[in-house]
Amino acid sequence: MIAHLKGRLESTGIDHAVIDVSGVGYLVGASARTLDALGAVGEFVTVHTEMLVSEDSMRLMGFATAEERDWFRLLTSVQGVGARVALAILSVLAPDELHRAVAGGDKAMVARANGVGPKLAQRIVNELKDKVGAASFGDAAGGAVPVAGASADAVSAMLNLGFKPAEAQAAVRAAEDEIGAGASLDALVRLALRKAAK
Repeated sequence: MIAHLKGRLESTGIDHAVIDVSGVGYLVGASARTLDALGAVGEFVTVHTEMLVSEDSMRLMGFATAEERDWFRLLTSVQGVGARVALAILSVLAPDELHRAVAGGDKAMVARANGVGPKLAQRIVNELKDKVGAASFGDAAGGAVPVAGASADAVSAMLNLGFKPAEAQAAVRAAEDEIGAGASLDALVRLALRKAAK
């Protein structure tokens, strides 16, 4: 699995970039937002990646931030949302805007993306609200809590193990409070499982 690429930006297209890493050119699909963030051709860049494997192809998607990659994963988990639609959504909405749209049930905001009709926008808002869990949409003071990094992956792992969103979120938050923000995914999941079992 390729987690990120660090290299020279070789070229960009409408929906992709080529990153030269030690003489190997990696073609990565990307949102307009990520392409804008990469800067000028010839500059040294870092992109977070997600590999998509199907029966007849392997594609690498690139993101300017880990948070954008995490939202791509969430979006493509919704039925009817493929890589192209997810990138279209991430092209018009920054992760924090998408977060607000899902938290507030604002399907019109999601429907601003090309290829997203009202029904699909409604499904995205409904399913992602459930997957991420209401607890992740704000802290006690009402501010946004970002869905990114090891804690988001740990919550996802807990959900895959059958925990409810609120339980998973609470267990991971308790584990993160004990270990600290820089904890590895492995350590977070192990401690979160222990916390959830109490």
